[in-house]
Amino acid sequence: MQNLQYFLAALFAPLLLPILYWQGKRIRSRVPKLPPAKGPRGKAGAGEQPHFQLITMGESTIAGLGVSTHEEGFSGTLAMHLADQLKQPVKWQVLARSGYTAADVRKHLVPKLPSDAPDLIVIGLGGNNAFGLYPPWLWRRHIRQLIRDLRKRYADTPIVFTDMPPVRSFPAFTPLMQFLIGNLVEMLGRTLAKEVARHPGVYYYDHVITFEDWSKRLGVSGQAADFFSDGVHPSRLTYQVWARDIAGFLTDRVPL
Repeated sequence: MQNLQYFLAALFAPLLLPILYWQGKRIRSRVPKLPPAKGPRGKAGAGEQPHFQLITMGESTIAGLGVSTHEEGFSGTLAMHLADQLKQPVKWQVLARSGYTAADVRKHLVPKLPSDAPDLIVIGLGGNNAFGLYPPWLWRRHIRQLIRDLRKRYADTPIVFTDMPPVRSFPAFTPLMQFLIGNLVEMLGRTLAKEVARHPGVYYYDHVITFEDWSKRLGVSGQAADFFSDGVHPSRLTYQVWARDIAGFLTDRVPL
């Protein structure tokens, strides 16, 4: 169904591509180029117990664009919540880069993984595949290959894919881009859910992020601009709420 929806949308794409190209070019000129967060390794929690080992992988959100350090971004905050939930210190490592797709992660980051198996791998992807207008079938193939590569290294480590980026809410995007790319990223999310279901020990948080939902469910308040550092990438507030939400999903759904 996702492939059919993609191809139906592609029939109209030639009419919209010039507009999307022009709008995208304007957005790139206006959005500042952010550096990745500093400190890709860290520890959360105290104690002498054996450390729980966490690895996060992915695109710009995992690379921490929009905050100064990973401790105040997604990975450090997630590790802090895990340490509290597990009553155990958590060591974390980030392997991520802005602009990476699923294929890029597989090619450039998987070879950098440590030889010792971590206790958990959390992966954040999807934005760049949507921006690149990847068809669902190609996205699914790349995800399948990524999972297989990870399983060759670590047979039993739980692998968790985070929810997809809320492109429909990006303040820097035009309504046309929010609609078209937002539809595609949600389509890729449904495709990801189907692929993940085929692999034991692999999980996907298929929750569609909306800030109205965060407000009702997690008690988060703020205007749309408060959730973004540059109109595209998360703010410190978003990283920390997102990490708290993922930590809750891990507690409820993933055996750790």
